[in-house]
Amino acid sequence: MTKSRLVSCAALLASMLAAPAFAEELTGTLQKIKETGSIALGYRETSMPFSYIDDNQNPIGFALDICYKIVDEVKETLKLDRLEVKLIPVTSASRIPLIGNGTIDLECASTTNNLEREKLVAFSASYFLTANRFVAKTSSGLTTIDNLKGKAVASTAGTSNMKELIETNISRNLGMTIQTSKDTAEGFLLVETGRAEAYVMDDILLAGIVASSKTPSAYVISTDEFAVPEPYGIMLRRDDPAFKAAVDRATAKLYPSPEMATLYAKWFTSPIPPKGVNFNFPMTPVMQKAFAHPNDSGDPNAY
Repeated sequence: MTKSRLVSCAALLASMLAAPAFAEELTGTLQKIKETGSIALGYRETSMPFSYIDDNQNPIGFALDICYKIVDEVKETLKLDRLEVKLIPVTSASRIPLIGNGTIDLECASTTNNLEREKLVAFSASYFLTANRFVAKTSSGLTTIDNLKGKAVASTAGTSNMKELIETNISRNLGMTIQTSKDTAEGFLLVETGRAEAYVMDDILLAGIVASSKTPSAYVISTDEFAVPEPYGIMLRRDDPAFKAAVDRATAKLYPSPEMATLYAKWFTSPIPPKGVNFNFPMTPVMQKAFAHPNDSGDPNAY
């Protein structure tokens, strides 16, 4: 057999071996994306600065910017010239069902990755760590969890914040009257209008909605935390290893890079649309560590 024929045979064998591996990858979400030529991203309307709508009703935010990097990686993985991005609004109640039934492929918002949710969905490497606190009117004098005894306190339905609020109410025997809101904006409105005396949510979301209010000095965020800081991740379907691998490749490239620091500064230490609010929330040492060593654990102690 000639040398050239040997090379040709080797190339043919390599392609035959590679073909099943590629076909094997095209299952689940990647197969769906390849067949439809589109990927569906879920976004929130009021989770500033992670995922929200601007004055022109366009979805924007830190989590969406990360999702677009994942979209680029998926496009490269599937060798597509074009990939349509569909943007679909979700709520705290609808996000997990919409991931599960295939309506959205990635949820790009402010969703806590915890061990309970990991039984239902998968997550990207974490891109933020936040503590569960409450906001109240400054005039109320409420700054600690014990101050909430006997008070009307709200949180958003279907969130880990609500779960921790209920558990704290029981464990400390505080006798709070617990109310629900559909999102952060409605929860803050309950406090603003006096229908609730405090609203429990992630501290960074509270910081944003206070900074965006008419009179920021009229509100105070608690010093107490309901639990240790927890990680946010981009949510995707469970048991889809090929798609999860593409998501992990994207975050492994982005997080340790200078571009991640630029993205963070864009959303957390600079004025953001639509009102030019600046969160003034510098990157903490624990987040620097999380970006340097990407980690998708739902255990807060892993950070």
